[in-house]
Amino acid sequence: MRHCSVQVRGLLTREELDRYNALIDVGHYLETQDRYDLVATVQKEIDILILPAIERLKEKSRQRDRDTEEYLRRKALEQELAKLAEEDDD
Repeated sequence: MRHCSVQVRGLLTREELDRYNALIDVGHYLETQDRYDLVATVQKEIDILILPAIERLKEKSRQRDRDTEEYLRRKALEQELAKLAEEDDD
């Protein structure tokens, strides 16, 4: 069984996390029984289950990029204003 990343797991809702853990347990049991044909089906269910959390992680990343861009824009504006103020003083 393949686990999802810690970042993705952290963005699962309580219900999704409970279902994820149950599916992982089932998958591990099936692996001990050498039922890899069924493990593949369980893994597909896990992959589908974590898709919303992956999207939430992507959105957090996009928001962080927007915040960084806004910060850099403000910083450049502040530097430009400081430069103009310095020129006015001269």
